[in-house]
Amino acid sequence: MSTPEGMVKLLGGTFAMGTPPGQHVGRDDLVAQVVEVRSFYMDVTAVTNEAFRKFRKETGYKTEAEKFGWSFVLELHATDQAKATTSQTVKDAPQWLAVQGAYWRQPFGPGSGVKSRLNYPAVHISYNDAKFYCKWAQKRLPTETEWEYAARGKYASATEPMRLYPWGNEVPTNESEWKLNLWQGDFPRTDAGLDGHVGLAPADAFAPHGAGLYNMLGNVWEWTATLFSKSSQQQVLRGGSYLDSADGAFNHRVILSTRMGNTGDSSADNMGFRCAKTVPGGPKHKPQGANRFDAAPLPPPEAPLPPPAAASSCRSHRPP
Repeated sequence: MSTPEGMVKLLGGTFAMGTPPGQHVGRDDLVAQVVEVRSFYMDVTAVTNEAFRKFRKETGYKTEAEKFGWSFVLELHATDQAKATTSQTVKDAPQWLAVQGAYWRQPFGPGSGVKSRLNYPAVHISYNDAKFYCKWAQKRLPTETEWEYAARGKYASATEPMRLYPWGNEVPTNESEWKLNLWQGDFPRTDAGLDGHVGLAPADAFAPHGAGLYNMLGNVWEWTATLFSKSSQQQVLRGGSYLDSADGAFNHRVILSTRMGNTGDSSADNMGFRCAKTVPGGPKHKPQGANRFDAAPLPPPEAPLPPPAAASSCRSHRPP
C-alpha cells in the first residue's frame, strides 16, 4: 500500500515517552517509560478548514458546538458582536467567553469566517466530531503513544537521551528562532506575535520536523484516541496550543510530553486534531502501551536538560 496523500509513514519501534528524567512531573503528566508502537500513517498537518469544509459538504455533519449553540473563544479574539451578546465566562479563567454561534466556520463568533483561513486548522472540534471525521476519511485518531512517537520524530528512541522538542533541547525564546506558535506577551491581554503569528497560525506554518510533520507542538491541542484515565471520562489531548508558553509562566509549558484531558464534547478556538491510519499487514501481537510503570530503564541524559518550570497553576478542563 502506498502512503496516502497528505500523510507520512512512520515505521514502528520502541521509544521512551513521557516526561524526561530531571523534569517536573505534574499531576497530568506521564512518567518516563519505554513503550512500543507499530508502523502507522500520520497526517502531515492538523485537519484544515478546507478539509473540514469538504467533509461538511459531503456529509452535512453538524459539530457539537453547533448542536450546543456555543463554544469557547478567547476574549481577545472574539468579534465585537460576540462580545456584545456574551456575558458568560469561566470562573477561574475569565479570558474565556462562552460565545453563542461560535463553531468551526465562525471561529471567533458571529461576524467571523474561514474563507481567508482555509489553510488554518479547523477548531471548535470536539473529540466526538474528530472521530466522525476520521471515520469518513477512512482513518482514525492516533493513540497517545503514536502521537508522541510521531512528534519526537528522529529523536524517538529507547536508548538515546530524551529530548524536550522535535528539534532537540533548545528552548524557544525571544532571542532565538521561534519554531512553534506559542503566546508571547502579557497573557491574556496582548499577544506580541514574535513567532510571526497572533492567534492561530496556518496548519503548515514553520518548518516540518525530520519526519515531515508540521506543528506537532503549539498552535492547537490535538485529540487522541486514548482515555486520560479510566475514571475521568476524558480523552487525552497533546501538543499544547498558541495560548501556552515556552516556560510555563502561564497555562501549559509546551514540550514533547505536554498533555491534558478533556471531556469528549468539549470545544474551543484552540482545539483541533489530525488523523492516523493503520499500516496493513503489521504484527499480530499487541504492542506495549503507555502508562507502563514497569518500563525498561531509561538512558541517562546526554547533558543536563534545561531546568523545569514551576508547575502551572492554570490546569483546567473545559475550556483548555
